[in-house]
Amino acid sequence: MKTHVARYAVGRDYHAVLAARLRVLADFIEAEAPGARTRLYTDTGPVLERELAVRAGLGWFGKNTNLIGPRGNSWLLLGEVLTDLDLPSDDPVADRCGTCTACLDACPTGAIPEPYLVDSTRCISYLTIEIRGRIPSDRRADLGDWVFGCDICQEVCPWNRKTAPVEDGAFQAGRHLEERTLADLVRLDERAFAAEFSPTALERPRRRGLVRNALIVAGNTQDGPALGAAIDKLEDDDPVVRGAAAWALGRRGGAGARHALERARAGETDTEVRAEIETALDGAADRPEVRPPVAVPPQGVKTR
Repeated sequence: MKTHVARYAVGRDYHAVLAARLRVLADFIEAEAPGARTRLYTDTGPVLERELAVRAGLGWFGKNTNLIGPRGNSWLLLGEVLTDLDLPSDDPVADRCGTCTACLDACPTGAIPEPYLVDSTRCISYLTIEIRGRIPSDRRADLGDWVFGCDICQEVCPWNRKTAPVEDGAFQAGRHLEERTLADLVRLDERAFAAEFSPTALERPRRRGLVRNALIVAGNTQDGPALGAAIDKLEDDDPVVRGAAAWALGRRGGAGARHALERARAGETDTEVRAEIETALDGAADRPEVRPPVAVPPQGVKTR
């Protein structure tokens, strides 16, 4: 079963990549203008990056709130060198979205209720990356098969239709994704997570968040190997992971899932996890066991 990861996260962590390149630029500025002060940002401080980019003439705000470059492309990563030099300003770029509403229409969760406004409580990227604890139960099905982030509102944007694939090796998909199945993500422990994901953007939600997401996707997609691995996660040290495992097994249903949930309930001491298990048991009782229609070899995480 293939799952999805946002494109920006498939290679090395862009924060580190851009920071190193911005440092070269800052050093050049300081060498050419002795006494000039510089400061670097790559989504690392309280800087309104997209607003600064618009004011710098680097593009316009799309209706999905992403920056669209002057030649039409929103697959952009932003970084800044702030300086006290008096530099000439660039002309702003006109909004070219026109009457298009493709991003609003395509968002599966309705997270773009009106142009230029994103409801973070519905946004798959926010849910999978920024929430540190439990994802609200009424939002879990919204994740679909997205393990980390979401690109849908950019994929449907007409301005991205002719965008060429990135050739920079730093942003090519690494083995940490190409050789991993959803079940592999579910099975991650702290040591394996640190070894595989510490140099990537997928480190941001920490092991707790990535395994939680993988478990929710397993429940959504009924991935057999991943749901099998979910049984062991009912005994994970992290209560968020245990709760997500219970939810996934509740979605599967069947005698095996109910037995695992009942056994976990007997030893669970966390109040919120027990509530997850009770809800999962109610759901499992209402549905027969769901199995994949055809046995197929496991496939890696899809990076589009």
